[in-house]
Amino acid sequence: MRTVALEEHFSVPSLVRRISPEAIAKRGFGKRTMLPGRVNPVELLPELGDQRLASMDANGISVQVLSISGPGADLVDGAEGVAIARATNDHLAEAIARHPDRFQGFAHLPMREPEAAAAELTRTVTTLGFRGALINGMSEDRFLDDARYRSILAAAETLDVPIYLHPHLAPQAVRALYYSDLPANAGYVLEAAGWGWHAETALHVLRLVLAGTLDRHPRLKLIIGHMGEGLPAMLARCDQVSEAYVQHLSRPISRTILDQVWITTSGMFSQPPLLTALLTFGIDRILFSVDYPYASNEKGRAFLEALTLAPADVAKLAHGNADRLLKLTAAAP
Repeated sequence: MRTVALEEHFSVPSLVRRISPEAIAKRGFGKRTMLPGRVNPVELLPELGDQRLASMDANGISVQVLSISGPGADLVDGAEGVAIARATNDHLAEAIARHPDRFQGFAHLPMREPEAAAAELTRTVTTLGFRGALINGMSEDRFLDDARYRSILAAAETLDVPIYLHPHLAPQAVRALYYSDLPANAGYVLEAAGWGWHAETALHVLRLVLAGTLDRHPRLKLIIGHMGEGLPAMLARCDQVSEAYVQHLSRPISRTILDQVWITTSGMFSQPPLLTALLTFGIDRILFSVDYPYASNEKGRAFLEALTLAPADVAKLAHGNADRLLKLTAAAP
């Protein structure tokens, strides 16, 4: 079966070296310490050729929609940040041109320069054929409901492409309060994939609803990963506790999210969160992803093979929903 995975990452080390080490450290990036015998996924990020394609082939992944894994241009001010984002996107476009039936792309944006970011989104979609953009969490401790980002959201609406809202490491103040003073790597894991990433991304979506941003941009399409970052389990609760206090929105919180948000399976390969997602978002809003190389293609394929859904619903999850949302051609594998 054709299988599209759309939270799959890469990096460009030569461009990362143009970013100040102090800025990288301040944002929370550090050396990833792996247990003995484990492959460091960071080492797999730069490769966009035979090794990646072999893993895709071995596990039935037809297409990867690629996006940058930080550090990136969102850490750099001014013209240099714009240049790093542009060079990242050009690097990705070259990889797609080498394997147009296997790779697609989400744009990397210079978030510290919002007008330039909107222009770069437009360039990558109209000139390079990218399928949207991926934004890594907050930029300069600001969520996307900040008025400075309206031009980016408006551009995504006009272009009719989604924004993939991806987690990021916590701001310094949050890190110090929530995740410090824990032994060994425990604080980093709790801040990142063990909990904090998901909670912050869910909060980001809820802020976009409660700030009225999604009402102002009703055609904006958002994608979030990791089976909805906990939101499927919380939609009814959000409606229940807000109805007596929140009156400025045109739709209930859950309705807004279900109208404008799609979710992926990235890195979450167990049945309970999938069942919750199916009961809330429904099969037409769930898209397959692996989160390569942070999760393995092998585990993603095993998850798909174990599904007990109807064949038509498996096809929607594996490729149909992504094909429609991203306007991918059925001619690709």
